[in-house]
Amino acid sequence: MNAPATTESPVVVIGAGPAGLAAAAHLIDQGIEPLVLEAGPTAGAAVREWSHVRLFSTWGEVVDPAAEKLLAPTGWTRPDPATYPAGGDWAESYLQPLADVLGDRVRTGATVTGVSRAGRDRIVDADRETQPFVVHVAHTDGREERLFARAVIDASGTWATPSPAGGSGLPALGETTAADRITYRVPDLKDPAVRARYAGRRTAVIGSGASAFTALASLADLAKSDDGTGTKGVWILRRGISGSTFGGGEADQLPARGALGLAAQAAVDEGHADAVTGFRTEAVERDGDGRLVLVGEDGRRLDPVDEAIVLTGFRPDLSFLDELRLGLDERLQAPVELAPLIDPNQHSCGTVYPHGHRELSHPEPGVYLVGMKSYGRAPTFLAMTGYEQVRSVAAAIAGDLDAADRVELTLPETGVCGGAGLFDTPGTPDTSDNPQTDGGGCCAPTPQPVRLSAPGAVGAVAEEAPAGGCCGS
Repeated sequence: MNAPATTESPVVVIGAGPAGLAAAAHLIDQGIEPLVLEAGPTAGAAVREWSHVRLFSTWGEVVDPAAEKLLAPTGWTRPDPATYPAGGDWAESYLQPLADVLGDRVRTGATVTGVSRAGRDRIVDADRETQPFVVHVAHTDGREERLFARAVIDASGTWATPSPAGGSGLPALGETTAADRITYRVPDLKDPAVRARYAGRRTAVIGSGASAFTALASLADLAKSDDGTGTKGVWILRRGISGSTFGGGEADQLPARGALGLAAQAAVDEGHADAVTGFRTEAVERDGDGRLVLVGEDGRRLDPVDEAIVLTGFRPDLSFLDELRLGLDERLQAPVELAPLIDPNQHSCGTVYPHGHRELSHPEPGVYLVGMKSYGRAPTFLAMTGYEQVRSVAAAIAGDLDAADRVELTLPETGVCGGAGLFDTPGTPDTSDNPQTDGGGCCAPTPQPVRLSAPGAVGAVAEEAPAGGCCGS
C-alpha cells in the first residue's frame, strides 16, 4: 500500500479521555480532520475506572471551550460551574456526549501498538519529514490495521501504568506474588463487595499525594461507620513529616484540594490511621496467616496488614513510540523543554509556566505528547493545563503559529510553594503532591507510628484525577 500524501491524512489522536477529545474538538475548529483511537470500550474509559472519586476542580474548570462549542448545537449545557463532579459525572455528562458528537471520528476498542514514519524506522534520515506517520492498531476482535496520519497527538495518559510499592521504582520483592491483597487504585468503599474487603481490617496506604489522602479519608469514614468497627489505616511515607505533608490546606487556591489534605490529617489525628515515616519498601512478605509484612530497605519490618493500597503515582507507557525520535527528560520522561517547568527536584508548586506546542515538541516533527502523559512522572496535572496544550498544538498543526504561541494559562497554587527536593529533611517544606516522588529523609529515624494534630475543621473530600537534599550534619 502506498502512503497517501501527508495533507490527505487525518491527525491521529491516541486516547479518548479529556485531553484527547478536547484535541479532536480543537482540530475540527482548525478545519483539520481528527481520528481518535481509544483502547477501552468507551470514551473516557480510564476516568470511568475512578468514577467514585470526586475531582478537586469544578465543572467550570474541566470543560474545554472548543468542546463546549461543538456540543452547543445539540442542546448540551454545562452543569453548574461551581460544583465538583465525580469521575463518573465527568464521563457521563461531558466526555460521552462529546464523543457522541464526534461520531465515527472516535473508534473504541482500538489499541495503538506502534507509531513510526511510513517506510522509515527511527534510524533513517532520508526524506523522513515528508513521510506520513504510520500507526499500527490492534482491535478487540483480533483484527490488525495500519493507518496513516499527518501528525500524532498522544493523549493516552498514564492510568494503565501505576508505579509500584518498591522504594527504588521497581516492584518490591514479593510484591507481584502478593497481588491478591494489593490494589493500585483508590478503592470504592461504597461498593458492598469492596467495602467488605477493608471493613474491620488493617490496611497499609503507600503514597503521599491526593490519591493517598482520599484513601485515608475513606478508610476513616469506614472506621466510623456501623459496619466498619476495627478498620485501621497505616500510612506509609517515604519521607518525614513536615508542615506541608498534608498539602496547602486553607491556603490552597483549589479549596477542595486543600480540604482533601485536611481530611487525611484528621484521619491520623483521630486515630483511624497511624503514619509510618522514612520507610521505603524493599520487600512484601507473608506471615503464617497470609497477611502482608512490609520490609524496609534498612531491614525494618512493620506489623502485618490485611491489605495494601499502593498509590505511588503513575508513569508513561512509551513502548509503542519506540520508532519515533522523542526528546524526553531522562528523569521525568517528559518533553525536555517542559521538564524544567514541572521538575519536583526543583519545585512542585501548583502553578506551571504557560506552555504549548514549543515545549511539547520533539525532534520528530508532528508528534506531541499531551495531557497527563506530557508530564511523565511529574505531579500536579490539571485538566485546564491539558486543554490549553491541545489548543496550542492544534493551532501549530494548522500552521497558525501566532495562535499557537499565544499561550495564556494561570493555574491555582497549592498554598505550599517554596520547598523542593525528593528526599526532604523532616520539617523542610515540600510542595510535591506526586506520590511517585514521595521521598524519605535519608537521615530519618527508625520508622515508627506518629500522631499528628489537625489544625481546624475538615471540608468536603474531593480530588482531581488520581496523585520528597539529603540531611546535613
